[in-house]
Amino acid sequence: MIEQKDIKKVLLSEEEIKDIVKRLGKQITEDYKGKNLLVVSVLKGSIMFMADLMREIKIHCKIDFMAVSSYGAGTQTSGSVKIIKDLSIDLKGYDILIVEDILDSGVTLSNLKKMLELREPKSVKICTFLDKPERRKADITADYTGAQVPDEFVVGYGLDYDEKYRNLSYVGVLSPEVYGG
Repeated sequence: MIEQKDIKKVLLSEEEIKDIVKRLGKQITEDYKGKNLLVVSVLKGSIMFMADLMREIKIHCKIDFMAVSSYGAGTQTSGSVKIIKDLSIDLKGYDILIVEDILDSGVTLSNLKKMLELREPKSVKICTFLDKPERRKADITADYTGAQVPDEFVVGYGLDYDEKYRNLSYVGVLSPEVYGG
């Protein structure tokens, strides 16, 4: 059972999330008309966002999934990116849109984008649900951003702490007592 005391405050309600996803879906639909779009979900955190975003993209597109990690069970990036599951599609000829839950330090996305660019797609862009620019360590920005969040530990709507809290329908700040912060 998820204890309400685990969440310090709600940052984005379920309704606010729906509005963000609709806005992003509309923009992506307009920007990728006539292109060969491949939407790449970065597992596990982006799965809820990806599923909702796909419903709002009104053009043909393909999807694939990658699993990468730089966090493990901690709250700080380790600095090294590990590919756990790679793509199954040859990227040549595709316009790639990486869908991520949060752009935090940028280490993971920066490395991932460089790796995908080596596979010779037409383009590689990034869509992040949340952006935490205060924590940026890598020189990277998203092409599509849902919302900026403060430098606090956020969970819900796919974002987790030690594989917990992903199933919350909102985004909240995790109480420091939960993770020892």
